Amino acid sequence: MRIAFIGLGHMGGPMARNLVQAGHHLRVFDLSAEAVQGLVGLDAQRVHAAASPAEAARDAECVITMLPAPQHVEAVLCGTPEDPSRGVLSSVPRGVPLIDCSTIDPATVQRLAQLAAAQGNPLADAPVSGGTGGAAAGTLTFMVGATPDLFAQVQPVLQGMGQHIVHCGATGTGQVAKICNNLLLAISMIGVAEAMSLGAALGIDPQVLAGIVNTSSGRCWSADTYNPYPGVLPNAPASRGYSGGFGVDLMRKDLGLANDAARQVHQPLPLGAQALQLYELWSRQGHGQLDFSSIILLLQGQRPA
Repeated sequence: MRIAFIGLGHMGGPMARNLVQAGHHLRVFDLSAEAVQGLVGLDAQRVHAAASPAEAARDAECVITMLPAPQHVEAVLCGTPEDPSRGVLSSVPRGVPLIDCSTIDPATVQRLAQLAAAQGNPLADAPVSGGTGGAAAGTLTFMVGATPDLFAQVQPVLQGMGQHIVHCGATGTGQVAKICNNLLLAISMIGVAEAMSLGAALGIDPQVLAGIVNTSSGRCWSADTYNPYPGVLPNAPASRGYSGGFGVDLMRKDLGLANDAARQVHQPLPLGAQALQLYELWSRQGHGQLDFSSIILLLQGQRPA
């Protein structure tokens, strides 16, 4: 299949590589020339660089976007007010499905889906969970908002990048699932960071404490797979200076989406609001590019090494 893939960051790059390895032909675009050339160098016969989102989508049979925030998705699909011809919707053939794997707000997804549908292009929101490790291994979970027919159409493509492809419901529900999941992830990470810091301060070996938590009622993904205490898990970002992984600024953005959505439906988020404040504080102190598990350093009153 000919796929336009736009957005080759920490998540999008590995996802695109898996599609190439699955036998698809990609035309790719990213603001980073280095990211584009890295993917082209993987297989110059199957991967070609595009000068704009519109060029990437011109002869595509499917368009996938993986971008940081709502404004980026809108700019890629619609172009800019100064130059709408750069946008995907200016060139993509009628009937070609669009899959947005970014994490953005449900209202923006629904509005963009209406714009795409007006010219005959169905849009599915398919945000992911599994982190950079899952993106590289092709084991991501995709939370898909789409009609049943569109879900059946895009599922085979998503299976080239993930193991769990879940139909959440109508357009926008994939984003609902994602912001709720990341809300819980942020809160649980802060809880694990507090518990690990307290235990270490009271004199227990962090490895011992983590082993107990991970076989007891406190067990969660933030503890057993992504523990924020350095040295507990050798492959976690905490053991490599909190580099790579899922950035503080991305978690801050997702918590903002969750809190905004909660206000729209008058749903209180007392812990979610506190989590957002902590990640905003850590970001303002200049640590937005660190992995989100680095929040433990804020709680300990430390700074990154």
